[in-house]
Amino acid sequence: MSTPPVPVRAAQPELRRWSPPAVQVLPGPLTAADLTGCDVLGVPVAPGEEAVQPRPGAADAAVRYGVDLAALCAAEEVSGEAGRATRLPVPAPQGSPRRLLVLGVGDSSPQALRRAGAALARAAGPAGDVATTLADGAGADGVRAVVEGFLLASYTPPTAGRGTPAEPAGRRLLLVGDVPTAAVARGEALAAATVLARDLAATPSNVKDPAWLVAQARAAVAGHGVGVTVREEAQLRRDGFGGLLAVGAGSPSPPALVELRHRPRGRAAAGAPHVVLAGKGITYDTGGLALKPRESMVSMKTDMTGAAVVLAVVATAARLQLPVRVTGLLALAENAFGGSSYRPGDVVHHHGGRTTEVNNTDAEGRLVLGDALAHAHAALDPDVLVDVATLTGAAPLALGKRHAALFATDDDLAAQLDAAAQASGERVWRLPLVPEYAELLRSDVADSRQVATAPGSGAGTILAAQFLQPFTGGRRWAHLDIAGTGRSDAAEHEVNRGATGFGARLLLRWLESLAA
Repeated sequence: MSTPPVPVRAAQPELRRWSPPAVQVLPGPLTAADLTGCDVLGVPVAPGEEAVQPRPGAADAAVRYGVDLAALCAAEEVSGEAGRATRLPVPAPQGSPRRLLVLGVGDSSPQALRRAGAALARAAGPAGDVATTLADGAGADGVRAVVEGFLLASYTPPTAGRGTPAEPAGRRLLLVGDVPTAAVARGEALAAATVLARDLAATPSNVKDPAWLVAQARAAVAGHGVGVTVREEAQLRRDGFGGLLAVGAGSPSPPALVELRHRPRGRAAAGAPHVVLAGKGITYDTGGLALKPRESMVSMKTDMTGAAVVLAVVATAARLQLPVRVTGLLALAENAFGGSSYRPGDVVHHHGGRTTEVNNTDAEGRLVLGDALAHAHAALDPDVLVDVATLTGAAPLALGKRHAALFATDDDLAAQLDAAAQASGERVWRLPLVPEYAELLRSDVADSRQVATAPGSGAGTILAAQFLQPFTGGRRWAHLDIAGTGRSDAAEHEVNRGATGFGARLLLRWLESLAA
């Protein structure tokens, strides 16, 4: 009997990706700056006891536009709350931006300035150049936050089925005043990492399969000295990566494990810690034989966000030459529904020898991550191991859409990641690893069950972390469940609707702290 042909995906149109505005620094003062051609000028105000308080550049703007800014803000009921933008109805003198915005900066913390930068981008809309004094004297962290907020709120996802993307909110962002250029560059780099993760996660799954992501990974790190190893189906089978093979069995697009290696150069390499990051990369998730409801499948093109984040972090760490050894593992598969799909009741043999009894084919992410973590422990000798995954529906039920679930094997690692979360604005909340819950995953035929034995036991997010922990071999380990934060139903501050790229800035901030 002849073997049926393997379906081949039709060629897809090339995606049109958004180009971010350029960011430039004008030393100021505002009255002397060349703002010709600017469409918008944004100046900051902060809350006061009776009226808002002008911040750097506001007085210059008042002189330039010939208005009593304090009185006008009072008349327009301007708020100094972080992330509020108000357009003032004033005529623009010749050579000045046509629109004057006042931007609430709250307590002027980096988080508040990030929100103010995002508010400026959204209020400016698809405009020409945008000038602002938001970053004037804000310090390195404040400048980075302004740049991140503006660029990320300006973002437009890639398109393939309709016209070109809308113009970004400002072709240039002009930062007026005392603004360190190094901080601007770092803010641009971290925003670009988030944008890369967003672009990959937002790409439709008729374009995006494991092979496509392999090509994207190679392209993202090209020219930055990153080593790349790709284990395709035949090698995965030889080396016993049973989790990846089981999950990918129902799809005509075979699974892959991508390994990306950033090694710092010269003296920076001496004594540099070795961090291994592993990302779940399910390019589409039907649920397999445990088929998802239609509504739950709609967003499943983003189920590879963990792998997208890991790719963006490694590429950016190499681009910035961070003095930390970073290895990224992208565990890529498509969880499809078909005659060759893996089944409830199957026993999966993972890389390294651990076995899992399958009782829910829609809990596939932990199977591919188990292989990746086992490989990291056995072959890569990391000082610390972190995985990132849109793993459980229980995570957003517990924490909503703005906090990721954090698990860590020691308090110091948890504190480091929490500090990075605070600095990046990508918030986390630590949940416990509970050894007693291991009994809920007990299997009679394998080392572990994939999900709880007893129905209604709850603690789904904790149990997923408990399932993963044995694959780490007792190494220092943290797990980020970004199922709630990896996609958003609505825009809010620098977070856009759709794929958010959550985790890229958090992990880069953490790597920076290790290098300090």
